[in-house]
Amino acid sequence: MHLSAPFIQRPVATSLLSLALLLAGSVAYSLLPVASLPDVDFPVIGVSAGLPGASPETMASSVATPLERQFGRIAGVNQMTSSSSLGSASVNLQFDINRNIDAAARDVQASINAARSQLPSYLPQNPNYRKANPAEAPILILTLTSDVVPKSQIYDLANSILAQKISQIQGVGQVFVGGSSSPAVRVELNPMQLGSNGVGLDTVRVALAGANANRPKGAFQDAANRWQIGDNDQIFKASDYAPIIAGYNPKTGAPVRVSDLGTITNSVADIRTAGVSGINTPTGPPGQLKDAILLVIFKIPGANVIDTVDSVLAEMPRLKAAIPPTITINVAVDRTTTIRSSVRDVEISLMISVILVVLVVFLFLR
Repeated sequence: MHLSAPFIQRPVATSLLSLALLLAGSVAYSLLPVASLPDVDFPVIGVSAGLPGASPETMASSVATPLERQFGRIAGVNQMTSSSSLGSASVNLQFDINRNIDAAARDVQASINAARSQLPSYLPQNPNYRKANPAEAPILILTLTSDVVPKSQIYDLANSILAQKISQIQGVGQVFVGGSSSPAVRVELNPMQLGSNGVGLDTVRVALAGANANRPKGAFQDAANRWQIGDNDQIFKASDYAPIIAGYNPKTGAPVRVSDLGTITNSVADIRTAGVSGINTPTGPPGQLKDAILLVIFKIPGANVIDTVDSVLAEMPRLKAAIPPTITINVAVDRTTTIRSSVRDVEISLMISVILVVLVVFLFLR
């Protein structure tokens, strides 16, 4: 008796069994993970801290070392690497492959809070972490361009609105905003003018910090009423910084204003950062380079790259509605293009295989 005899004698049962296998295969196909390479991503969390002006030795001893001591107490860490450079330090933590990335992130945040008392008190902000492998390439890069809105304002919108909305999407590990910096007022002091007026750099720094503060003003009150004083001491324009008195000339006693010591301009915090995008604009030739703000998106380890990109692209209408219509959002780099092509080739191969199997069974088993 041949192995195929029961199937030939019971064509109805054979057809139902084949249909069940086809349905099971269809369900299993929809659940298959898709990635450019086999999914062996280790849970990796990168921690970075910045201290402008500090040397690499200072960053290593006063910033990186306290963080490493706290991170060494986290369970499941199998590799820790750190690097320090001028004004910045980074620590990368690699966990066991079966460690949940969200649980590891909570442990990292707790360790950062525990190490805060050992870090320098003049650190501008707490160290931050990202749930993304620093060695992994971004999955999506978006560009923001405008002919009306300045780059500093576009950067502020991208950093405060778009980056936060995109970070909330399932599968997104980190959103890096580049191409410019936050709006800022830059005061460039002239050493000759400082010397002739007898004013030091620290005196100017204290005067600027004291004039730009947001502090409580107090209140007026009598026996029956109380009036709260509300005002904002923060200033945001260069013209408001010019009349600030930085000190007094020791020879003449005349007040010395900031405008007497140098130039004050409306600029950005980091003038050595730029971003361009080669896009087709309605008013320019094809492929014209244009100033742009970049949104570089990374996925978390283990996330499906196609599902993550599809989720971000599905959110595009709401992202565009959250910013002025004069700002255009374009997709500059999509890493899933080749992956989608490979998936289509696999789908075609599967369909051809199914057809060939059905033909062979039909011809040989009749």
